[in-house]
Amino acid sequence: MHPTPAWRRRRSGGQLRDLARLLDDGTLKIAIDSTFPLEHAADAHVRAARGHIQGKIVLTVA
Repeated sequence: MHPTPAWRRRRSGGQLRDLARLLDDGTLKIAIDSTFPLEHAADAHVRAARGHIQGKIVLTVA
């Protein structure tokens, strides 16, 4: 069994601020494959089952 890395054990407001800064300045980019409203979650599962996903599948809540 592998030990959990330190960055996964403790989260802090400072880490979240650092991540927000990296997202804001474009250093960190999140790849989104597709977006579905929550009521179409079944369609998101179909998309995932097709494979060859190029990022995250996102469910939106209105």
